[in-house]
Amino acid sequence: MTFRNALAALLLAGAAAGCATVPPAPVTVAAPAQAVTQQAPATPQKSAHDRLFELFKASDEASLRRNPMSAIYRGDLRYADRIGDLFTDQYYAAERAVSEQELAALRTIPRAELNAVDQLACDVFEFDNRDTLEALQPDMLALTAVRPLNHFFGFHTSYPTFASGKGAAPFKTLADYENNLKRHAEFVAIIDRAIGRFRQGQQTGVVETKLTVRNMIEQLDNQLKMKPEDSPYYGPVKQFPDSIGAADRERLTRLHRSAITDQLYPVLTRLRDFLKTEYLASAREGAGLLYMKGGDRLYRHRIQSTTTLPLGPDEIHQTGLREVERITAEMAKVKQEVGFKGTLHQFFNHLRSDPKFKMKTREALTERYYEIGKTVDAKLPGFFSTVPKASLEIRPYEPFREKFQAGGSYQSGTPDGSRPGIFYFNAYDLPSRTTTGMTTLYLHEGAPGHHFQISLAQENEALPPFMRFGGNTAFVEGWALYAETLGYEMGLFEDPYQRFGTLSDEMLRAMRLVVDTGIHSKGWTREQAIEYMLGHSDMGKTDATAEVERYIAIPSQALAYKIGALTIQRLRKKAEAELGKRFDVRDFHAQVLMTGALPLPILEQKIDAWITQRKAS
Repeated sequence: MTFRNALAALLLAGAAAGCATVPPAPVTVAAPAQAVTQQAPATPQKSAHDRLFELFKASDEASLRRNPMSAIYRGDLRYADRIGDLFTDQYYAAERAVSEQELAALRTIPRAELNAVDQLACDVFEFDNRDTLEALQPDMLALTAVRPLNHFFGFHTSYPTFASGKGAAPFKTLADYENNLKRHAEFVAIIDRAIGRFRQGQQTGVVETKLTVRNMIEQLDNQLKMKPEDSPYYGPVKQFPDSIGAADRERLTRLHRSAITDQLYPVLTRLRDFLKTEYLASAREGAGLLYMKGGDRLYRHRIQSTTTLPLGPDEIHQTGLREVERITAEMAKVKQEVGFKGTLHQFFNHLRSDPKFKMKTREALTERYYEIGKTVDAKLPGFFSTVPKASLEIRPYEPFREKFQAGGSYQSGTPDGSRPGIFYFNAYDLPSRTTTGMTTLYLHEGAPGHHFQISLAQENEALPPFMRFGGNTAFVEGWALYAETLGYEMGLFEDPYQRFGTLSDEMLRAMRLVVDTGIHSKGWTREQAIEYMLGHSDMGKTDATAEVERYIAIPSQALAYKIGALTIQRLRKKAEAELGKRFDVRDFHAQVLMTGALPLPILEQKIDAWITQRKAS
């Protein structure tokens, strides 16, 4: 099935499901005249819109209770003393039951009575619940729940940042500090629970790779070698607000230090020792999912969930090879433009090694990103009719986690703009990092990439919560990759080396299609994948290694970038061709962004409807 046919197939499937298309027939009962002297006023029947949004509201409220950390990230502190019962059978069963109930409730709502925006919300709600339900089936959980942590997405590395005083957890009141201590106790239970899940996997033969286990051991060693006072967990007591008095400061400092030495470090030590002395020996040698029991089935499921499309690994692999070939030709043009006389591979080595493409200090790297941010900000009004309320901060990763992080990432702010979004960049091993990709990394992780897409959605109070705060990887990362290409129209890539940098980043996303599928469906080794990336780009070995180990840890996630971007680019070309002079890029971007992160088939449906409406106006 071609890429476009896959979209069409899902659109057809979505049109046949979802909210009820025919309203139920009303039931009338005649009352005996002698029984009632005056007819009581009838209770007005709720509209389909009201019923739909009541369902959305109830769903969101229940989800926040079950997932308190999600609420904290949104600035909702009602459940801030808890993390939730992650990794338990009860948790998975509750999530599965909720999806089943919500799909049943959705079918009772007459879709034909909804307006176009409500129908869109209805379709996304159904799509999301079906995807969740499939992931929570017992056969899927048997392959995922028993591998609760890895070096890339692991609670053991995300929680320290969350609780550091510089993450999402607030530390403005006495209650905030007390809640933090309560969450620490739950964190201990969750990590012990994770150890139990790993043991389950040992018994069933579903285990992590030796590579990811060794990386987790190193991550835990890095945390545990810190003095308690240098730990991120100690951060909040280094920056008390003025409202907390001396006695409480002394007490909270003592309690936080005790939590680190008596609770947090001991449980992290238990996890480290378990992984090192028990689990590592049973972990699998092969990097790809095809070497794991049930891995082929899991990989196909993950591809469809991540891309929101019914694509197979072979089709994606071939798309990647074609994109690599196309981008290689564009890179060769840049090499010729700058007058480099060697081969393209030698040009890659030149860019990796020439000191003029390096930054000497974290401070210089940070300052350069601030300069890029100012330049981009000046260009944005020509491309967007709405900009986020939340500001954007630029920070390097903290040293305790930078080694295993990507080149950059984004942490969302709060819907009211009180906490800024954060663009993190990686300053680990500066000699291995080049400056040619700095502009495109900012466009992707910062503005107008993740910061615009995530902030505009969550700041739009007209949307139901699951559309404001939910999403899918193909849209979120596809938009961010598409946002990189706006640098051409903004005039940011007139310098050939910065243009090569954006081609290099685009090449990275194309190579991901080849390498991710190569590892998980074709048996590629870690070393084979690294060599492929070094041979087709100017990436340094440190970056290429981190990328490949990321694909090993979280199969299919990296596929979504290019798949999503190709979809958005195709839809824009379609709109430009059909609308001609009526096409306005600001309107197009509003259509893409202002209803949250849509599954790709639903996004196409929306853009097609917008094109039809514009042509008729």
